[in-house]
Formats: sequence, C-alpha cells, structure tokens
Amino acid sequence: MEPEIKIKDYTYILPEEKIAKYPLPSRDDSKILIFQDNKIFESKFSNLADFIPSDSMMVFNNTRVVPARLFFKKESGAHLEIFCIEPLSPPDYARSFETTGETTWRCIVGNSKKWKSDDVKFDHSGNSLLELCNLTATRVSIDGETSVVKFTWEGGYSFAQIMEMCGKVPIPPYLNRESEESDRDRYQTLYAKYRGSVAAPTAGLHFTNSVLESIDKKGIIREELSLHVGTGTFRPVKSELIKDHPMHSEPFSVSLSFLRSLIECMERKTIVSVGTTSARTLESLYYIGIKLNRGENEVKDVEQWEPYGADFQLSPLMAIKSICEWMERRKIDSFEAKTRIIIVPGYKFKIIDALITNFHQPSSTLLLLIASFVGKSWREIYNYALNNNFRFLSYGDSSLLFRNQTKLH
Repeated sequence: MEPEIKIKDYTYILPEEKIAKYPLPSRDDSKILIFQDNKIFESKFSNLADFIPSDSMMVFNNTRVVPARLFFKKESGAHLEIFCIEPLSPPDYARSFETTGETTWRCIVGNSKKWKSDDVKFDHSGNSLLELCNLTATRVSIDGETSVVKFTWEGGYSFAQIMEMCGKVPIPPYLNRESEESDRDRYQTLYAKYRGSVAAPTAGLHFTNSVLESIDKKGIIREELSLHVGTGTFRPVKSELIKDHPMHSEPFSVSLSFLRSLIECMERKTIVSVGTTSARTLESLYYIGIKLNRGENEVKDVEQWEPYGADFQLSPLMAIKSICEWMERRKIDSFEAKTRIIIVPGYKFKIIDALITNFHQPSSTLLLLIASFVGKSWREIYNYALNNNFRFLSYGDSSLLFRNQTKLH
C-alpha cells in the first residue's frame, strides 16, 4: 500500500546563498556533518576515514557523467538544445557510445516548437574540426515531454567521442548558470568509469586519492556498482501526496564478484553507501532477489511501490544469494536491471547501515530518502547545517549518517 505522505511535511527554507554554485578548490576541504547515536558534530571531509568503522564495506557508484547537452542550429538561425537521456538504438549505453556514424536516443528538446520536420546541423560556431564531423539530428517521433532523435555523423568517431567534442556537461538547473570547462572535471568523481549519467552521484565528488588511501589503510573494504543517474533526479515533487508522484526509472548493474563480496560482509560488517544512488541500487537488489528466489526465470525491474504493503519474509542475505545463484546458473558475470524504487518514511532498510550524502533540495524525493533513513532527526540535521555555514546541493558539503533502526537480517 502506498504511504499517505504529504510532501509539505518534508520541506524547509533554503536561502539562495546557501546553494554552492561552484565546488571548493580542493574536493576534500568540504565540511562533513556526522550523525551518530542521535548526536550531531562536524569535521572536514579529509578526515572521513576517522568516522567509518574499520569493519566496514563502502559501496561507490562508478557511473560517469556524459556531456549530454548538444546545441544545434536550424537554417533559419533558430537554436535548439538536444539533451540526450537514454539510448534506444543500440539500446544499451556501452554499445551506443561505441557506435560510429549513427545512433538513436530519447531526448529532451529545448525550443522544441521551432523544430518541425527538417534535419538540424550541430552548431559548430566556426570550429573546423567539429564542422568536419557533420553532426546531424533527425527527430523521429515525439513522446510526451521527450523526443526520439537519430544522430548521424562522419569521420569515424564513436558517439562517445562526438559527445566529448561537441557536448556540454549537464550541471543541475538549480545552479542557475551555464556549465563551464571546469565542470567537466569537477562534476565527475575521481573513480568514474562507465558512461551514462546525466547527473553526478554527488556524494562521491568529495573523494580524493588521499581520502581513498586513508580508507584503504584502515582496512575498510571498497566495492563499486553502477547506476546511471537520469534527469528525473531533479524532477520536483508537484503533487500534494507523494503517492501521486511518478518516480523515474534508472538502469543499474552489479558484478558477480561484487555480490559475493556483499554476501561476505552483510552480517558482520557495516555497509556504508556512498550516495543515494548506491543506496537505491543496494536496496533494489533485495526485491530482485525475492523474485528470483520464488523461481522467476527472468529479471524484472523494481517498481516504485514494490517495497510497500507486503510482509517480506526472505532475509536480505538469502535475497542476495538468490541473485548470485541465478547468475552462476547462467554463467554471467554482470547483472543488469532498472529500478523505480522510491524510498520514503515507513520504508524498512534491508542492506545499508550508513549513508554518505550531500544536502538535498526541499520537498524532494531525495530528502524523503534521508527522512526514511534517520527518521524525524532529518530536520535537526538540516537545521544544524543551515545554522553552521554548510554549503548545500550538488557542489556543497556532505554528511555521514548512521541509521538508528536495526537493519533487517
């Protein structure tokens, strides 16, 4: 059953001056708020390892943000922005980025009304190299707020190279500024590997090689998964009740070796999720494991309200083991699915014990996730941050939150 939650109960006043428009010169100079045993205190992110228990496993999202904003110009002179959000042909990210000459994506088109049926050329603005690419966009169809767009180009470049040469980084709209060259580096984690996100998993933006080395020296296990962050992460909740808000779908993948490591750690180590994207992936695995444990042969995506209204008896450990066994029977090393899971107050966490995350927008699904994790203390945490010069949102400071409720085993 969908919980009766009013979004107005999960909001706060965020002054514009509290929003970090740019990152600090050094990633780990950011502040970190620690919430543990109902106590709040603060430190520098460079000291993170001091606050992570040595018997922990940290899980990072290694997705890579792509410069997905492409600008085209009609013969009439009108400009169009085409924002690539999901590959359709080829239908997966890796193959689409590797393809040369042609690919089709689901896109959001800015100034859409001025694009009728004609092809449009990339606005190379006199750059001879980009002109030689002859990047062209053709709108195949319109589907609600999105369009299906076919891209063609010359020169033998992969679509990944085309994006790197022609695209702009899609920084969050609430920064109220255009993306700059520095964003290509700073709106990206140091450990980013697999292209596909149009928004960064921002909790990871604070990590430096020095912080990672201090984590390793303490003997903390580091593991990675991939969830490609979509534009829906910025979608405001416009409905009065959260049950009327449609959650976006995002693809994720985990390796067999990761799942085996998770199984070894779940009952005796603290599972620390680096970011809400890692948290949503880890928690989604439980519900996929339930389906596979029931004997379902095909992987089914996790739906928005799937965790609610049912009494799940399977232990989290057995759920993860069920995914491993399913993969082993099929002799596959990578597991892929999509999740629309929404985590709101009333949700019972199955996998994670601690969460590293930035400070999120008022009345957002991400703030609801935080409230579900720490309970009513979310307001005390956010008041502390507002009153103690913390910087908010994607380029802002971070927090390390430990859960009060007992994790289900």
